Formats: sequence, structure tokens, C-alpha cells
Amino acid sequence: MLLSISLIIIFGMSMGWICQKIKLPSLIGMLATGIVLGPYVLNLLDESILGISAELRKIALIIILTRAGLGLDLSSLKKIGRPAFLMCFVPASFELLGMLLLAPRIMGLSLLEAAVLGAVLAAVSPAVVVPRMVKLMDEGYGVKEGIPQLILAGASVDDVYVIVLFSTFVGMMQGKAASLISFVNIPVSIILGIIIGTFIGYMLSIYFKEIHVRDTSKVFIILSISLLLVVIEEMLNTNITFSALIAVMFIGIGLKQRGEALAKRISAKYGKIWVAAEIFLFVLVGATVNISYLSKVGMNAIILIVGALVFRMFGVLICLLGTNIKKKERLFTMLAYTPKATVQAAIGGIPLVLGFSCGDTVLTVAVLSIVITAPIGAFAIDLSYKKLLDNSK
Repeated sequence: MLLSISLIIIFGMSMGWICQKIKLPSLIGMLATGIVLGPYVLNLLDESILGISAELRKIALIIILTRAGLGLDLSSLKKIGRPAFLMCFVPASFELLGMLLLAPRIMGLSLLEAAVLGAVLAAVSPAVVVPRMVKLMDEGYGVKEGIPQLILAGASVDDVYVIVLFSTFVGMMQGKAASLISFVNIPVSIILGIIIGTFIGYMLSIYFKEIHVRDTSKVFIILSISLLLVVIEEMLNTNITFSALIAVMFIGIGLKQRGEALAKRISAKYGKIWVAAEIFLFVLVGATVNISYLSKVGMNAIILIVGALVFRMFGVLICLLGTNIKKKERLFTMLAYTPKATVQAAIGGIPLVLGFSCGDTVLTVAVLSIVITAPIGAFAIDLSYKKLLDNSK
């Protein structure tokens, strides 16, 4: 395992650095590293680390969601109002609808398999979007109109909404009866997650104020509680549950509401942890990709991804109707809401691990969606924001 960890870090970082130098997102290099080192090419990674890759990917997802919560400004969201709420679920729902219409025809999947695939693909990527929206806020682009705040908040909640849907559809694939309570549980679990996370964030802010501990220790306390919440959610067998990932994000929001300076310091620490977490996340998901299967579904998968993105962009447009947001700002929002990466890497391999017949297809399309949309989405944001957004500074 030690050799595998060394190879993942050295080659993952090196390939990520090379991609950055040629103006590509570093995650593309990390994915390529995983594919080359993985069992389908050079087979240099130990089975023990591949066996815990799902847990490592989940930890990476927790880290990026906590970081997003620590940087989210709720007061700005309240000013935006309705569009901020709609962006949390409407674009993802439109993309899922597109997948239900297109996947059975293009990939030959059943409706339930198409729903599982749609739930994997429908999330936008915090790994691509969050750093860029933070940069826009720092530079003052679109801040007055609330564009980066809108995208940042929507992307964070959108991910959790999709993951809850994914869990529901996976349960149905495993033979659990589809009931009204399963779908009622979606908004309920999100609301409970918000309440639990906000409460924990509030209590932690009091604890950190009364008892002095180093910021690094605070990060480990928050991370430990976050992991515990995920474990508790997985252990619950009740019909009504809570979303641990929403709770994780709202721990960060709760801390930020009680102390902006503390939130910034902890966010900086999480940013350093993310450097390592990102490498393991994308290298390990690349290692699960079967190259031979990739060649079989390539073109059909690309058509499917593009078709579903059209539905997603239309969903974004629907969210922004009736607002004072200009046409060029709407165009930017539609483009910025397309990149895939983090969630697809975190959950794309689960259907394959569970032995679903569509597992290879889901994983392959998930990886292709990252390879296609992450660089294109990143380029679209980086090249267009100065032209499409006004600078309040």
C-alpha cells in the first residue's frame, strides 16, 4: 500500500501540474494517472487501497462540501431570493429528465437504470466551480448581481439533492419498494440536514470561543463530526432520514454565521487538506475505469452527455426567468453550471461495486462526463467572466 500511495501522490501531482501548465484543469491529469496506474493498464496499485477507494472518495466529498459551507454568504443569497432556491434542484431535475428520455434510446438502459445514471451525472462539480466562484467574488465580478453567490450556493445544495436521489434509486435497484415516503424523504432529509448542521455549527462556535484550541485541531474536530454524521446516516434504517452531506455543509455555514474570521482560517486549513484529498479522489476514480469498455460506449455516451447538458442549461434558464439578471449574465450562469467532477468521481463507481448490470456503463459515462465537461466548463468560466459579468470594484 505504501508504494501505491507514493505513486498516486507523485504521479497524480505531476500530471496535474502538467495539465495546469497547458491550461487544463489538474483533475484531468489525475484521472489519466489513475487510468494508467490502475488494474486495466499497468496494474501498479495495491488491491488494499483500491478496496477502500469508496471511503476515501467520500472523505474527499465531505472536505469540499465543508469548504463550500465555510465560504457561503447566506445574506447575499437572501437578496437573490427565488432563483437561489430554484437553482438548488431545478437544473439537476431537468438533466435527470433528459437522461430518462435519452438514455433508454441511446444506451439501451431501462428507466430505473437511466434514473441511476441521471442521478450520478446531474450534479455540478464543487471542485471546478467553488474555487472559480471564490475568485470571482474576490475580484468583484458579478458580486453586485449575486451571480457567483447564486452559483456557489446552488452547486453545493444541488450536489446533495442529487446524492439523495441517487440513494433512493439505488435502493429501488436493490429491490426496495418504491413508495411515496421515499420521495417525501428527499425534502425532509434536506431540511433535517440543515437543522442538524446549523445546530452543530452553532455549538462548535461556542465551544471554540470558550475553549482555545489550535485551528488545526478545530479542523480535525469538525472532520471527525462530519464523518460520524455520515456513518449515522448509513446506519439508520428508518423511512425518514437526514442528509449527512447537507448537515456537513451547514456546519460550515453555522460557523461562518457566528464568526467570519474563524471561518476563513478554518477554510484555509481545509484548502490545504483538499490538495491531498483531490489527488486521491480523481486518481482512484480513474483507476476504476475499464479502457476496453470505454471504447465500446464512447460516441453514444458523448451524445448522451451533450443531450443531457442541453436539458440542464434550459433548467438554469427557467430558474432565472423573471429576474433582473441580464442576458449575458444568464449565459454565464448556464455555462458555469455545466462542469462535472467531484460527485461523479465519488459515486460513479458505486453501481459497479454493488454488481448492477449497468455498473460499467454508469462508471464509464461518469468518467467521460468529467473528461469532457470539467475542462470545457473551466475554460468557459475563465474565458467569459470578464466579458459577461460587471465588475463592482
